[in-house]
Amino acid sequence: MAAPAKLRSFPLWLAAAWAMSLTTLGFFVVPMLFAKLTSPAIARGMAAELFRTQTGISVVCALVLVMTFRSEKLAPSPRIIPSCTLLAIAGALLALLVELGVSPHIVARENLALWHGLGTAMYFAQWVCALMVFGKLANAASASPADLDV
Repeated sequence: MAAPAKLRSFPLWLAAAWAMSLTTLGFFVVPMLFAKLTSPAIARGMAAELFRTQTGISVVCALVLVMTFRSEKLAPSPRIIPSCTLLAIAGALLALLVELGVSPHIVARENLALWHGLGTAMYFAQWVCALMVFGKLANAASASPADLDV
């Protein structure tokens, strides 16, 4: 028995939430902290906390997406499951690598240009993974039933 349409759209909404949380934090909130707060030290501390929280959000979203891809009732088109699974896992791993591998060096202010650049590149790659999952799910949701039989 197929799940109701509202329930079947859950992976799409979750992917959208994941991508938009990364977008909002990385492109709006953190830059505003550094532009508006009077002390860069306060901005750094708040940014570190926000990125730590974002890591949790990213990992949870990615893992729940992978679980929905394994569900018979919630899975999108079978054609996109392998690529979406790979992208979601890659996004979660990138989030964890930034948090556990890169962030400690940034907080310690060790070779800041290198570690900040690496962290930024990995955050951007995570964002691309989330956007690609969203795009694939959106395309699958808008495809006609005849397109899905290919």
